[in-house]
Amino acid sequence: MSRGPDAATLLERALIADAARAGVAIHITACDSTRWASATFSGARHVLTLVLDGGDAGRAWLAALPETDLPMRGHLVADLAVIRRTATCDRTDATIEALTVEER
Repeated sequence: MSRGPDAATLLERALIADAARAGVAIHITACDSTRWASATFSGARHVLTLVLDGGDAGRAWLAALPETDLPMRGHLVADLAVIRRTATCDRTDATIEALTVEER
């Protein structure tokens, strides 16, 4: 029996959906996830590489992303940071780091 998508897949879907609501097309070109746990929480750390189309709209979406609520069934985004961005006229390449935590 399948338990459903993992946190990395849910995070990718949440990012794509949120960008689409903002009128921005994003393409996730890489995603690396590592399981993570503390004494009270378990989850995963993610590093994603994105390509954003949309010029100013894409840059505005990316700037607001660390404060955005990204709903994920069974998980929550505890922390998200844009660690690298390179912009041209109509394209932005970015790397983000996120920490997801499993809801209990």
